[in-house]
Amino acid sequence: MASIREVAQEAGVGVGTVSRALNGSGYVSPETRKKIEKAAKKLNYTPNELARNLYHNKTGIVGVIVPDLEHPFFSSLVKHIEMELYEQGYKTMICNTVGISRREQEYLDMLERNIVDGIITASHGLEVEEYQKQTKPIVSIDRDLGSRIPLIGCDHAKGGKLAAELMLEARRRKVFLVSGISPNVMANDRYRTFRQILEENGVVAVLQEEMGWNIFSWEAHYKMAEEIFRLHPDVDGIFGSDLAALACLNVAQRKGIRVPEDLSIIGFDAMAPSGMVYPQLTAIRQNVELLAEISVNALLDMVEQRKNVPSRLILDVEIQRGGTV
Repeated sequence: MASIREVAQEAGVGVGTVSRALNGSGYVSPETRKKIEKAAKKLNYTPNELARNLYHNKTGIVGVIVPDLEHPFFSSLVKHIEMELYEQGYKTMICNTVGISRREQEYLDMLERNIVDGIITASHGLEVEEYQKQTKPIVSIDRDLGSRIPLIGCDHAKGGKLAAELMLEARRRKVFLVSGISPNVMANDRYRTFRQILEENGVVAVLQEEMGWNIFSWEAHYKMAEEIFRLHPDVDGIFGSDLAALACLNVAQRKGIRVPEDLSIIGFDAMAPSGMVYPQLTAIRQNVELLAEISVNALLDMVEQRKNVPSRLILDVEIQRGGTV
C-alpha cells in the first residue's frame, strides 16, 4: 500500500500539504488539492483513519447502550442508529446490557477514557448519578438523566391517550395494563395517562402487571399472559408493549377468545412482528427511524460542537390500525 510520502512525490508537493488536503486540517489551493486527490487515487492510497482521528482529537466511534438486542424495538433502533452514524462518517460500538449495570458502567468508562466520542443510551439499569458524573457528550432515549443530558423520545402521554380512546370506543369495561417499573422513563407517562383517562370515564377495574427486567423476555410475557387469563377470565381489554400484546393475543386465540369481538388488545411500538400475526395488532406507533436520526444528530452536534441541543426533543406518535380492537 502506498505511503503518504509517495503520494506527495507523485503530486509534486510536500508531505504536510498532502496531510492538510486529506485531513481537511488547513488551507490547500483547489488546484493542488485536485493534484493530490488524483495522485492518491492513482496510487490507491488509503489514509490512516486512526492517525487522522487522533489529529482531530476524536475516535470516530460512538457507543450505543441498549437493554436487550433481542427485543424488536431495540434491535430496530440500533440498526437505524448504526446506519445514520455510518452515513455521517462514524462507526458504532454496541453494548447489550441484558440487565447487568456493570456492562453499562464499563461503556461509560470508555467515554471517560476517550475510547468513544460520545454515547447514545437507551438503557435503564445504571443509576442516574453515574451518568450525571459525566461531562462528555451523552444523549438519552426515553430516560431522564438530568438537565445536562438531552432527552429524546416519543410522546408517550399522547400514546396512552390514543390507546385509552380506542378502548373507550370499543366499550371495554375491565382493562388490563401491562407496564415496566423503571423510574424516570417517559414510558411511565403512557401508563399514567391511559389509566387516568379510563378511570375518568368509569372504567374502574384497570389492573396492572409490572414486568420488571422480564419486560424484554418473550417467555416471561407469555407466562404473564397465561396468568392474566387464569386470574381474570372476564378481562375485555389489554394494553402493553408489542411483546405483551402479542403474547396475550397468542394465549387468547389458544383459549378460543374472540379478538376483537370479546377482547381488545393494543400494543405500543408497532414493530415489524406486530404486522406478522392475524389479526394484525392494533398498536401505537413510534417512528424509530426518526428517533434514531434525531438522536444521532443531537449527539454529533455535541461531539462536533455544531450547535446547541435542546434538553428535550419529543416526537409524535400515531395509531397503527389493525384488527385487534
